[in-house]
Amino acid sequence: MTWESLDWEVLDGLRETFLSDARTEGPYWHTLTDLECYDLTYAQRIGWKWDAVLDELKLRGWTPPAQATIFDWGCGSGIAGRRVAHFLGENAARLVLHDHSSLAIDFAEHRARQIFPRLALERASYRFLQEGTIDVLVVSHVLNELNDAGRAELAELIARAQTVLWVEPGTHEVSRALIEWRKRALADGWNVVAPCTHQVACGLFTPGNERHWCHFFASPPGEIFANSEWVKFGQRAGIDLRALPYSFLVLDRRPFAQPAEASRILGEPRLYKGYAKIFNSDASGVNELTLQQRVDKALFKSLKRAEGPLIYRWTREGDKITAAEKLF
Repeated sequence: MTWESLDWEVLDGLRETFLSDARTEGPYWHTLTDLECYDLTYAQRIGWKWDAVLDELKLRGWTPPAQATIFDWGCGSGIAGRRVAHFLGENAARLVLHDHSSLAIDFAEHRARQIFPRLALERASYRFLQEGTIDVLVVSHVLNELNDAGRAELAELIARAQTVLWVEPGTHEVSRALIEWRKRALADGWNVVAPCTHQVACGLFTPGNERHWCHFFASPPGEIFANSEWVKFGQRAGIDLRALPYSFLVLDRRPFAQPAEASRILGEPRLYKGYAKIFNSDASGVNELTLQQRVDKALFKSLKRAEGPLIYRWTREGDKITAAEKLF
């Protein structure tokens, strides 16, 4: 599939499906063309979110299990599994695919074989779903589609996994649902690798923080803004190509050392004349902090075009930042 052969009517139909509740009623892939068009457009945006998450894990020094079995559950066109397989490199032993649409699995398997000809690939069997070894469980953009049975199946898979890499849209509803899964994981003895800088309860669930949520912004490749086809896609789909909000959760059975006294900025800093407001998360909870431009002009300037994980070690007086050290 290329931009020249892209079926815009198919994309219009997919957009209507994504904006409705019809997607919860069963598979919404009807032809391979649906998947080809999706993989060239919408899936690439999901891939850029995965790039942001995987780049952060590399910066944090997280290492995947050796010779890992990757299980891409709810694979769709397979974009998430392919990104993770590329990230693991030689540590990827095999990629197992599963989706409620057999057509999607066909497509995901075909694309993966094109890109990773030496990687062992298979479709999840009934036996694998019940008892297969899962070193890296990949979950991508599924929360708003799961019914009770789907949530129960996901919980069982998480219970068997060694690590979980999970990326979702950065909406208020989905983000706070993901925090509920984090809470459950902590109770079950998991170590939280990211996005958090701590292993304690999430401060977003304390009274008064109901309107806030845990989300971040990925950066799309700069060249798409000079690509007329991407610009046309953004206009037709009603998408701001610059905006890639996402939420995510990375869990590991193995111990993972979080940096001491680290804080993370949620969302984006809000810059005003001479100062910035930061919604900050750390082990003590979530709070709105203020950074005066005169305190650290270089930091203030960097926040205007903030990229990568916004993780810092603050020196504070109350809610005022007096010094800062950027981590990673």
